[in-house]
Amino acid sequence: MARNGLGREGKPIRLLSNHFAVKLSGIDAVFYQYSVSIKSDDDQVVEGKGIGRKVIDKMLQTYSSELAGKDFAYDGEKCLFTVGPLPQNNFEFTVIMEETSARAVGGSPGHESPGPGDKKRVKRSHLPKQFIVGISYAARIPLRSVALALQGSDLDHAQDALRVLDIVLRQQQAKRGCLLVRQSFFSDDSRNVVDLTGGVSGCRGLHSSFRTTMTDVSTTMIVTPGPVVNFLLTNQNVRDIRDIDWPKAKRMLKNLRVKATHNNMEFKIIRLSDQPCSRQTFPMKVRSGSSEGQTVDITVEEYFKSKQVFLEKPYLPCLDVGKPKRPNYLPIELANMISLQRYTKALSSQQRTTLVEKSRQKPQDRMRVVTDAVKSNRYDDDPIFSSCGIKIDSQLTRVEGRVLSAPMLVVGNSQDCVPFKGRWNYNNKKLFEPVRIERWAIVNFSARCDMSRISRELINCGRTKGIVLKALTAWWMKITKLGDVLPL
Repeated sequence: MARNGLGREGKPIRLLSNHFAVKLSGIDAVFYQYSVSIKSDDDQVVEGKGIGRKVIDKMLQTYSSELAGKDFAYDGEKCLFTVGPLPQNNFEFTVIMEETSARAVGGSPGHESPGPGDKKRVKRSHLPKQFIVGISYAARIPLRSVALALQGSDLDHAQDALRVLDIVLRQQQAKRGCLLVRQSFFSDDSRNVVDLTGGVSGCRGLHSSFRTTMTDVSTTMIVTPGPVVNFLLTNQNVRDIRDIDWPKAKRMLKNLRVKATHNNMEFKIIRLSDQPCSRQTFPMKVRSGSSEGQTVDITVEEYFKSKQVFLEKPYLPCLDVGKPKRPNYLPIELANMISLQRYTKALSSQQRTTLVEKSRQKPQDRMRVVTDAVKSNRYDDDPIFSSCGIKIDSQLTRVEGRVLSAPMLVVGNSQDCVPFKGRWNYNNKKLFEPVRIERWAIVNFSARCDMSRISRELINCGRTKGIVLKALTAWWMKITKLGDVLPL
């Protein structure tokens, strides 16, 4: 909705806004949207954004000529965008990834961690992983709609084009290894992390969007990285491992990601084992000479000892980092929380207070952080922005503002109340229209106290504000339960 002109009241002032002007010279450019499907070699749909981006990047490297050298904007899920069309509407590519993490391909921990069929997985863990990528045409999104929207028309199509530009911003930050939370980006920089206690940290990042061409500071909560044991001790506020509430730990750890210290592989926690490492068993096939061997049950502790990994705390449970029907056990003492994992549970009041205090920034510091981020991101070097003729100014936008006079209040005795430093001070002032209160009561649900003194102070306080509270004969009643409260 267009505004009805500009105001004139107040004192003019020049301001800096966290709005960065965008110049659009290639208004005839058209985005082409394509639907993307990624399946693994066992015909399972790949849903993880992390592995999806890696597969698409590998596809672009491998089949660049078939795709006419086009650069992509990929949302990490099922949509891919190009400036101009691809040579054909439908493609199917076979992409071979030489290295994929255990987390990405669905949970095989590799040759250093045990599980059913361990020997079979040892062989498979070193083989390349194959994916089938399908690409099909979906829609055209003209960039001209953005220019038309600035003139007050074609607003619906402009939203589609702006969404594509926002995806380009997200893709840039994903390639830098940032945590993405909608249009906010968080990097693994210790200078931007503050400890909130309880195994939770506040992480300061940036919010950036083409919908407002605005960049600002943003904050999210992340799990404090480090040994899983230390995280549980801090999270539950206990000092001894034996005091850990394991059912609570199971709920807290589910779906969090860890890195094994003995092989640097990443996994997602499914659950905790039913038994400690010293008693938790799994079947493993053992060779005997030239024969195929037999399957025997072996404990997790014994398995790692055979790999020259000696557990210091075999009495602790294992992390199950496999699949529901194919568990894989990782000793909890060999696991570290990886960085940049969002903490989505409710914060305590103390954590919220700490987050607010630590997140405060002076205007000059906030301005410096924002402008430095825009310069370091080097948006103009992005090939998709270059193809569209998009240039983003690296300086804050200067705007004209007005300082409005603060409104005055009229209090008792028609006295003016003038604000000072943004506040009204009501000390020694009466209400404009005070009233007389005939019936009133004080209900005390607290400890023993001098109720007569409290009533006198309340009467005196009302008198200073012009309110008359009629003095009442004291009537006391001891409340023993809620049903004993009687109406006056």
